[in-house]
Amino acid sequence: MSTVISIVSAVLIFCVIVIVHEFGHFIVARKCGIDVQEFAIGMGPVIFKKQGKNTLFTIRLLPLGGFCSMGEDEDSDDENSFRKKPVGRRIAVIAAGAVMNLILGFIIALIIFLVSGKLTTTIIAEVTPGSGCETAGMVQGDRIVKVNGLHIFTANDIIYQLRNDEDGVLDFVVERNGEKISLDGVKFGLTIDEETGERVLNYDFKVYLKDITAAELLPAAANKFMYYSRLILMSLRDLISGKYGLNNLQGPVGIVTVISESAQKSGFDIGYLLDIAMLISVNVGIFNLLPLPALDGGRLVFLIVEAIRRKPMKAETEGMVHFAGFALLMILMIIVTFNDVKNIFV
Repeated sequence: MSTVISIVSAVLIFCVIVIVHEFGHFIVARKCGIDVQEFAIGMGPVIFKKQGKNTLFTIRLLPLGGFCSMGEDEDSDDENSFRKKPVGRRIAVIAAGAVMNLILGFIIALIIFLVSGKLTTTIIAEVTPGSGCETAGMVQGDRIVKVNGLHIFTANDIIYQLRNDEDGVLDFVVERNGEKISLDGVKFGLTIDEETGERVLNYDFKVYLKDITAAELLPAAANKFMYYSRLILMSLRDLISGKYGLNNLQGPVGIVTVISESAQKSGFDIGYLLDIAMLISVNVGIFNLLPLPALDGGRLVFLIVEAIRRKPMKAETEGMVHFAGFALLMILMIIVTFNDVKNIFV
């Protein structure tokens, strides 16, 4: 039963994120006087439909996506068609989906702190006696500002830098009594995990965990949002540079699997599930803004060029570019989905 509940929970979380994205397109299009032909949740065959005044609302068989069809690549004489509206309004409509996902991510961050009532700070609570941290001059009360040049938003940033370090020697910048102090060459002990053979860094300091106050709520949510946003951008950079391969990518099936497995392992801890939901929502928002054909970011590129040239691209040409991008995206999705399904059984 727990497996079924976790899968249902995962599908619901993913669907909510998709609905919020498409609703962003939909509501801004309506406000801009643009007719929306179809608002669809899911992909594949239609299992439910309802005709609104100007929009066909549908639910499709596969809960792995959705779309908001506005005839973006079609020329029309209808004054309410997408391409008849000023370029500024069209930019707002296309950007709205990703913006809504980013807003949702920030709202989830607020909920996470409201539910937990706790804040893991970046302030040193304890330094291990005789450790490299103590030798370098780290003391209780220091607030960690940078690690290896990376600005620290949350305690997770510190963990990220420690886990991704290769030699166990890191440079810190801490704030002490209002003054920033550099602690260069801080050495951490290394051990080898006997089971996996992986290198494990010994954490030679602890940070404070405290009750969050009302004044700290918004800054804490903003820092958490910045942490996830930067983490996603760094992951994209590593993917482009070849550090990660296609096998490390996950599609809708993989996302649902991760959520369901995490739900079971955490005992359906609401805070843990909200963390994953926030990560996915921010990820969807940022990914859709990438300047690639068929994605919202690709359409924004065409619209920005149109605003600069003061002349729209031919609908047929733009449509062909996005169709080619969509075809490549579908091929990538097939490969990623195959890997997702394979990883379930292997």
